[in-house]
Amino acid sequence: MAKQLDLKGRRFWIMSEPQGAGWRATVLEMKTDQTQEDVGIEATADTRTAADDAAERKLRRFLRAY
Repeated sequence: MAKQLDLKGRRFWIMSEPQGAGWRATVLEMKTDQTQEDVGIEATADTRTAADDAAERKLRRFLRAY
């Protein structure tokens, strides 16, 4: 599953996949030339929604730092 976010003029995807008994979400940035770059943000949780939400919170905090 994937969730798209447009933040500060940039497009990000939160990609989720099962991991053991839970879920792992990672954040990718989609560049204007359609290439993807791993942002280096990951989150794990018991449910997909919780992992996605945690990754989104980390991304928003990361972007506020700049």
